[in-house]
Amino acid sequence: MLFFAATTLLAQEQPVDLVNPFIGSDNYGTTNPGAVRANGMMSVAPFNVMGSDSNRFDKDKQWWSTPYSHVNSFFTGYSHVNLSGVGCPDLGSLLLMPTTGELNVDYKEYGSDYSNETAVPGYYSNLLTKYDIKTEVTATDRSSIARFTFPKGEANILMNLGEGLTNESGAWIRRVSETEIEGMKVLGTFCYNPQAVFPIYFVMRVSKQPATTGYWKMQREMEGVEAQWDIHSGQYKLYTKYDRDLAGDDIGAYFTYNVEEGETIEVQIGVSFVSTENARENLEKEQPEFNFEKVKMEAYEDWNRELSRVIVEGGTHDQKVVFYTGLYHTLIHPNILNDVNGEYPAMETGKTMKTDGTRYTVFSLWDTYRNFHQLQTLLYPEKQIDMVNSMVDMYKESGWLPKWELYGRETLTMEGDPAIPVIVDTYRKGLRDFDYNTAYEAMYKSATQVEDNFLRQDNKDYLSLGYVPLRSEFDNSVSHALEYYIADNALSKFAKALGKKDDAERFHKQSMNYKKYYSKEFMTFRPLLPNGEFLSPFNPKHGENFEEVPGFHEGSSWNYSFMVPHDVPGLIKLMGGEKAFVKHLQQVFEEEHYDPTNEPNISYPFLFSYIKGEEWRTQKLVRALIQEYFKNSPDGLPGNDDTGTMSAWVVFSMMGFYPDNATDPSYTFASPVFDKITITLNPDFYDKKELVIDTKKRDPNAQYINEITVDGKKWKGYRISHHDLVNAEKITFELSTKK
Repeated sequence: MLFFAATTLLAQEQPVDLVNPFIGSDNYGTTNPGAVRANGMMSVAPFNVMGSDSNRFDKDKQWWSTPYSHVNSFFTGYSHVNLSGVGCPDLGSLLLMPTTGELNVDYKEYGSDYSNETAVPGYYSNLLTKYDIKTEVTATDRSSIARFTFPKGEANILMNLGEGLTNESGAWIRRVSETEIEGMKVLGTFCYNPQAVFPIYFVMRVSKQPATTGYWKMQREMEGVEAQWDIHSGQYKLYTKYDRDLAGDDIGAYFTYNVEEGETIEVQIGVSFVSTENARENLEKEQPEFNFEKVKMEAYEDWNRELSRVIVEGGTHDQKVVFYTGLYHTLIHPNILNDVNGEYPAMETGKTMKTDGTRYTVFSLWDTYRNFHQLQTLLYPEKQIDMVNSMVDMYKESGWLPKWELYGRETLTMEGDPAIPVIVDTYRKGLRDFDYNTAYEAMYKSATQVEDNFLRQDNKDYLSLGYVPLRSEFDNSVSHALEYYIADNALSKFAKALGKKDDAERFHKQSMNYKKYYSKEFMTFRPLLPNGEFLSPFNPKHGENFEEVPGFHEGSSWNYSFMVPHDVPGLIKLMGGEKAFVKHLQQVFEEEHYDPTNEPNISYPFLFSYIKGEEWRTQKLVRALIQEYFKNSPDGLPGNDDTGTMSAWVVFSMMGFYPDNATDPSYTFASPVFDKITITLNPDFYDKKELVIDTKKRDPNAQYINEITVDGKKWKGYRISHHDLVNAEKITFELSTKK
């Protein structure tokens, strides 16, 4: 009976089986189907974005921020440690490639088309049609293992340190033994920041003694006395006898074999951002032996545990796939930075430090402060508290909280002071196992320091004028200020919670200065000049195609003019009352000003629910946006996933509630997609073991909320606090087809 029960359980479709890793690998979603563990340091992605004219997207011909595109077909290896869903290229290096026949180390020539692509969380495989090699990869937290199945004859395994997605060059390599090499590759320059540079260290082992080994290095062509640095020309020099250290920009190592038909060779790689010694220790602790199937199965089981925090029932198969793939994408970043011994590179200094917990990296905070961290707090509070501790430690190490941190370096990408709302929201939801007094000190510094303010470089104007004036044509001044207002409002609530009354009043007052930007003529926010006058002429639609526009970053005035989550009632009054507000907000959607990929406006569908009688608009819109933009296909994301932000939007929206105000620990209700949702709550942080969301509807197309009950009692309104949500046992929605 026990055997039958176990067999039945395994036969049932598990959450991990409902993930489609190819979602977002087209339509500029910039995700990839490679192997990675939840929040793992290591990820292994098929690299197909260079080296062939047949590729639709080529990193050497355009700005391309992902190692993989579903529409491309020219494979040049597996890249190790990759970013998911970002808008700027970086990482994607340590390219591992199997080939057959005579040794060729030119990626333009050794690259291959492929077929038979397969991917599940933690595993990816394809067949290289040029060589008839089956390739498979899987991963642990800090290491990977590849398995290559060869046809009979000559075989080669290449480690290319010259190519990759990063804008940085430079590497070194050392042979440790006939079956092991170690080395370092320089990474960085994310989003044009020349100072955001860092090393990745690696150790690579092969499971079989090679016939020969060696290095290669590109030899540059010379014209006169100048070297012509053109990666598409020149010859590669093979080092067949030299076996000490080799350094350069375009270098690599090779292993050659004579193999039998169907013979497999496995390749392990361990990585570290501290040292090769740590990379080796990471590999030895996480993979003490070559055992591909064991690592693959552990990755599958690990992902299933993580995804099973939420169990959904009902809905279509595609809806479940969209939901669980969204949840999967929210568990890729931030990722582990510390090695198994606790060591990690300190923020900005690179000094080696040690943690007893988990040090996280890749904080795309301008994106993720809006919904991603709220999802982590609810479903994975043990991770969220470590993320907050990581951010506070970054301040202790560098003097500033992060804005867009990448492997211990600040990239200064995007706007505002976004760590503030994340940390304050976490504190106000009861997760307080961090140094919140030091966190407040860090926030106060960035909010008040006038000169040499690393995070708010225009703080002098902001504090003296109450706004950031337009001082150059494309300085994103309005975008800056709107983000500061949100951060300051969160800070005022933090100050109040800590008993700092004067600070609370000061920062609240600062956060209300958004009204200075409001133009009655256009009913939108409008750039202000240093003398206090509005910019003229002015077109609120300018910027909708992501072209540069005065005052706004990656968007138009329409995209930004409802981004006042901390004072929606004040914005309603400013726009002339509820009717005028609803009419103007409806224009955002009717006139196609809404951009589902643009963070400042992704909460707009939920703003209708602030006005009694208009909540149906939120319910209708959210359901329509899910159906239009989130699909079970490679183009199933509306654009860059932004390290899980778009995925967090759809996960929350499909569950029927959304955190549309990052300064307030609450959610706005929408209609759930599924019949039943069971959320398991971590007992170390919450009193209840689980929350059940039940949906009753007579018609499968029902989407309008007739009634909400919480633990059997009728709920008034369409918002619920985080406290009430996690202390409820059952929330029931009654839906109908009539608004």
